[in-house]
Amino acid sequence: MSRLLATTALCLTLGAMALPAAAEDAAQSPAKRNVVIFVADGLRYTSVTPETAPTMYKLRKDGVDFANSHSTYPTLTTVNAAVIATGHYPGDTGNFGNSMWVAKPVPCRMGASVTFIEDDCILKDVKALYPNDYIAQKTLMETAREAGWNTVVIGKKGPAAIEYLGALESEGKDVGDAKGLFIDDATNRPQNLDGSPSKSTVLKGALAAEVMTVTGGLTAPPFSATPNLTQQAYLRAAATQSILPRLKDAGKPFAIFYWSRDPDTTQHGAMDSDGKLVPGINSTSGRAAISNADSDLKGLLETLKQYDLDKNTDVVVIADHGFSTISHAIPNEDGSVGRNTLAPGFVAMDVGGWLGKKVFDPDREGAEVDTSSGEHPAQGNGLIGDDPEKPEAVVVANGGSTFIYIPDHSPATAKKIYAELVKQPYVGGLFVDDAILSSDKPAFAGALALSQVNFIGSSKMPRPAIIIAFRNFVAKGCVEKLEQMCQAEIADTTLHTGQGMHGSFGRADTRNFMAAIGPDFKKAYVDTTPVGNVDVAPTLAHILGIDLKGPGALKGRVASEALQGGVVPKVVKTTVASDKAANGFQTLLNLQEVDGHRYFTAAGMPGRTVGLEAK
Repeated sequence: MSRLLATTALCLTLGAMALPAAAEDAAQSPAKRNVVIFVADGLRYTSVTPETAPTMYKLRKDGVDFANSHSTYPTLTTVNAAVIATGHYPGDTGNFGNSMWVAKPVPCRMGASVTFIEDDCILKDVKALYPNDYIAQKTLMETAREAGWNTVVIGKKGPAAIEYLGALESEGKDVGDAKGLFIDDATNRPQNLDGSPSKSTVLKGALAAEVMTVTGGLTAPPFSATPNLTQQAYLRAAATQSILPRLKDAGKPFAIFYWSRDPDTTQHGAMDSDGKLVPGINSTSGRAAISNADSDLKGLLETLKQYDLDKNTDVVVIADHGFSTISHAIPNEDGSVGRNTLAPGFVAMDVGGWLGKKVFDPDREGAEVDTSSGEHPAQGNGLIGDDPEKPEAVVVANGGSTFIYIPDHSPATAKKIYAELVKQPYVGGLFVDDAILSSDKPAFAGALALSQVNFIGSSKMPRPAIIIAFRNFVAKGCVEKLEQMCQAEIADTTLHTGQGMHGSFGRADTRNFMAAIGPDFKKAYVDTTPVGNVDVAPTLAHILGIDLKGPGALKGRVASEALQGGVVPKVVKTTVASDKAANGFQTLLNLQEVDGHRYFTAAGMPGRTVGLEAK
């Protein structure tokens, strides 16, 4: 018999006997809330319909529909994972992209300094290299665990760990472990597919045996697939048939963070629109991926109800970002495209040419790229200079955006690059480091400062000197009713035209799905106040009565208008405009403000950004 059931039986036996005063006070005090955060990776707000996602559609209808939602720019997974975890923007967390130049050798990346960070081993390395600058804030899950909640983090490798990096040291025995329980798709796998160490967790004892039983005898999560059915079925079974019953038996308040790979994984990898912008990610595979995530959520909600946990549990369902269809060519005015002209690494190759320098590939141990034979960087990244160990510029591809770092912070180098960038038809918007921009404002006309998008804060992680938000557009022939469902974007990626990508500043990427339901949230309420991923941690910390601590002032707010008794705040809409470059290029930033908190809707040059209001 569990401790909770034994206590209940004892109370029934005592019948009408008087409880001691302390026990009576405890019985009358409200129970601490449970919370569940469910992330459907890459889910556009406008993708949720009764047909594709009936569970999410109903939750949005019955609870709070965050109709004016915002992903944080760049609209990338790890950027938003850190934002969701801490309630701080990138300038404070130091997590600027899915791929970054960290200026130091990363052991788990074979000593490379440019690295994709969606990996437990690499995340540990980056944190060790920058302990006071990479996610130096206490996350919601870590704070809840220290305050007495049982915590479980489960889901996609990389962003799951960001929610509570310390949980990678979990004992893997039970929900009551000192660091909570952590399971991602690398758990029980000492090595990744490429042979690198995973440094993820290992399940042990009775829990390991139980999870293996409920998942059909599997000793580790399956590898990801398109659609990602088998891997997510494993994680869903572990959560609903093993973990939630254990949380019920523990009799303590709990916080669950569940990160679903789909629809992101399938939207990236689906081949049923290969080479074509239409239907793009609105294909059969893309819709199946949304249903896959919806099934995970349905299982969690039904299990909460089964164990009578739903009445005391607040559930927040969000996406880290939206999504677009990839284009490898500059669009015509009508949204059509011709043959592919933008191969992976096109920005790195351009920068090398503009500076008259060699291009070295950080993903091939610094090997020189043979430009004369048409060779391109393997992953789009490039070390630009005469020596890969001392680059003059570093180009890091991040899908719908690309970062350009200048290691010696030379304004002269930045000017050379910028003078050519502003002419390129693949550019949607440009952002330049404040110090470089202020050194010669006329030379950087057309760009906004990085501080305008919350990139400069308490973190001293290496940050880009220039960020390119690529051009995006409405694809010709798209039959979807809503413009955001038709967005295509230029992307620096090895994926194909017709597959999916994100990272841009178009509204299809910034408008992520957000909804909530539970005892603390209003019922059947459409929240038109701007809200974003940055508000998730502050709002849930407020509900739980815990304080989030850590450096930096670039924070979100408590979305009080969505809570019971909450009042709708005043919203101010503005547009920030850069100076115009000599050729007329200009970056506009549409934003909304609530009590000083800024939400970015779209940014770029008019005519090159979906959802941008030109004023």
